[in-house]
Amino acid sequence: MIRLSRLNRERWQRFKANKRGFVSLWIFLLFFVLSLFAEVIANDVPLLIRHRESLYLPLFREYAETEFGGEFETTADYRDPYLIDLIEQDGWILWPPIRFSYDTINYDLPSPAPSPPTRENLLGTDDRGRDVLSRVIYGFRVSVLFGFILTFFSTIIGVSVGAVQGFYGGWIDLLGQRFMEIWSGIPTLYILIILSSIVQPSFWLLLAILLMFSWMTFVGVVRAEFLRGRNFEYVLAAKAMGMSNARVMFRHILPNAMIATLTFLPFTLSGSILVLTSLDFLGFGLPIGSPSLGELLAQAKTNLQAPRLGITIFLVLAVTLTLLVFVGEAVRDALDPRRSY
Repeated sequence: MIRLSRLNRERWQRFKANKRGFVSLWIFLLFFVLSLFAEVIANDVPLLIRHRESLYLPLFREYAETEFGGEFETTADYRDPYLIDLIEQDGWILWPPIRFSYDTINYDLPSPAPSPPTRENLLGTDDRGRDVLSRVIYGFRVSVLFGFILTFFSTIIGVSVGAVQGFYGGWIDLLGQRFMEIWSGIPTLYILIILSSIVQPSFWLLLAILLMFSWMTFVGVVRAEFLRGRNFEYVLAAKAMGMSNARVMFRHILPNAMIATLTFLPFTLSGSILVLTSLDFLGFGLPIGSPSLGELLAQAKTNLQAPRLGITIFLVLAVTLTLLVFVGEAVRDALDPRRSY
């Protein structure tokens, strides 16, 4: 069991006292945890099959059609009515709640794609006949994971650079600031356009490119805290006792600098999600066919005759970003010692 100090317990109580932020955190975590099990919630393969007294797990292993009495040794197509009848003649099938994956095309639509909502496709389909709800679930997971990874590594790099600049000062700080001024002037979008014309963009390539610039968000705050904290008496006393600079930086000054940094994390996460969505919308994001909120947004722009696509993606983005903003406000209030609960 984790034991919190008295100060951190007070901060946690202040965070819980902000009901809007506390509830928003749990709602966001619920959505995120559910999206981690997207393959169990929305998939075009069964979760479990019982056939002739044997159990099969198509979600984790591929089976040939001959396993279920079919004629071909190719991978079983569980959406084929013929194969479904063969299985159900001597067994049963346990399906996910949504019987479509993010790339499954529904060929039995009641109207041309993008089709309106039905009992089979609760939010309708996109212009390629793919289930919108399943693409939202998978796209939400990709966007949030992208945001978490980008925020995590941006924080590590930004805090480290700001700590070195603020602690040592002098020429290190001067050269660091001049480098950041030049580096921040490089247009990120143009780099993405050039690279996308040379290589196929991928999740990790986009992450690496955006990480090259996103770390600068944290440098200013951490640098200011280290410039102020390096002259405190307890820091000077620790250095006089022979403590190494690295230990002074990361044990005595960094905890105070992280207070200001933590308040930026929820807002940085929401910004990262929005950046990926914007790049996908412009066509410079994830590879074609990937589950993406931005790609759905682009489809909404193209298919104005189906406003449900735009409404769906607007609600998903609005709710997600609003929850993160509320959490960020609660974290800011919790770390503010002038506030009580």
